Amino acid sequence: MNRLFDLVEVVGRVLLAALFIQDGWTVILNYASTTDYIAQHGIPATLLPLALATQIGGGVLIILGLWTRLAALALGLFCLSTAVVFHAFSADFNEQIHFWKDLALAGGFFVLMANGARAYSLDALASRRAVAR
Repeated sequence: MNRLFDLVEVVGRVLLAALFIQDGWTVILNYASTTDYIAQHGIPATLLPLALATQIGGGVLIILGLWTRLAALALGLFCLSTAVVFHAFSADFNEQIHFWKDLALAGGFFVLMANGARAYSLDALASRRAVAR
């Protein structure tokens, strides 16, 4: 049963992370329009590379299960901040959906942060190697 849970956990990590890798890639392809969009919300364009590093780098780390807790914390905080900055306090139903989606994703990342990655991760491999020494 543990192997099944380990496999399900990997699928969950991939599903969580894929959204951020794909979105980061979309931002890269539409960099100028993204800087315009974030400027409309009072965010300086100089922060966009940090956001991209968080999205793509954090997503890759989550999939690999490397520094999982730190990456999950970063992406959880990213989701909280995007919920508040871009989607909160809007009468637009679509924005409300994005607000709650971002909060739910943050919750998922905080659960991953609390539990870490399971057996099929580079974190677990490093832990096994450290114990074997």
